[in-house]
Amino acid sequence: MKDNIGPYLVRAATPSAETYLRLRSATGLSAKTAEAAQAGLPNTWQGVTVLYGDEPVGMGRVIGDGGCFFQIVDICVAPEHQGRGLGKRIMAELMRGLEQRAPHGAYVSLIADGDARFLYEKFGFIPTAPASIGMYRTI
Repeated sequence: MKDNIGPYLVRAATPSAETYLRLRSATGLSAKTAEAAQAGLPNTWQGVTVLYGDEPVGMGRVIGDGGCFFQIVDICVAPEHQGRGLGKRIMAELMRGLEQRAPHGAYVSLIADGDARFLYEKFGFIPTAPASIGMYRTI
């Protein structure tokens, strides 16, 4: 899949480890090590990368078991390219892939930071609380 949005190209691609680390840092997502990125990125079920010319400026991924459970992660757009609908376009491509390839009844989750919940609500995501709450820990 390749899709032009003005000067941007949205394509189905898992980001390189270098791009992944750079975009996470630039957008305030938690830091990951190069070793962790190199180990984790090949396990991407679906990836989307946004290019501005040859420069990757946005990304998003779906991870999961390929059947029952999926999680949308790493949605981010470099600050100087935000506000142009790129996050919405990343989500649209990830959702298209899930709707086409994931089995009926698959559970798709994500963690919405701050106002990002408004974007995710446009794609049918609803809060799990009060029935359940998201929990996490780091190793």
